[in-house]
Amino acid sequence: MAQDAQAHEHAAGLTEEEAHHIVPLSVYYRVFAALMVLLVITLFAAYFDLASIWGPLNIVIAMTIAMVKAVLIVLYFMHVRYSSKITWFFAGATVIFLIILFTFALCDYFSRGWMPGPWQMSIPLQQG
Repeated sequence: MAQDAQAHEHAAGLTEEEAHHIVPLSVYYRVFAALMVLLVITLFAAYFDLASIWGPLNIVIAMTIAMVKAVLIVLYFMHVRYSSKITWFFAGATVIFLIILFTFALCDYFSRGWMPGPWQMSIPLQQG
C-alpha cells in the first residue's frame, strides 16, 4: 500500500508526457529498418579498401556508422528521446566520460613506441 501511495505521489509531480508515453509500433519498425540499412552499409563499406584515398578512412566510416546506430538505439529503444532533462543530462555525461576514457587510453597506446621500455635500456655496469 505504501509503495502505491509513493508511486501516485511521484506520478502527480510529472507531466502527462513524462508519466506515460506510448510509442507507436511504427516508430520501432522504422528504427529497426534504419538499423538494418546501416548494417548493410557497414557490410558494404567493409569490402572496400579505402586506404588509397586516405589511410584511416575505413575506420572513420565504420565508427561513424556505429555511432549513428548507437544513437538510434539509445534514443528510441532506451526511451531517452521521451525522457526528462535529467536523463538527457546523464546520457550526455556518459558520452563525455566515454570520450575522456578513450582519449586517455589512445594517448597511452599511441605513446608506447616513443620511449624505450625497461627491457630496451642498457644499464651501465660499475667497475670497482
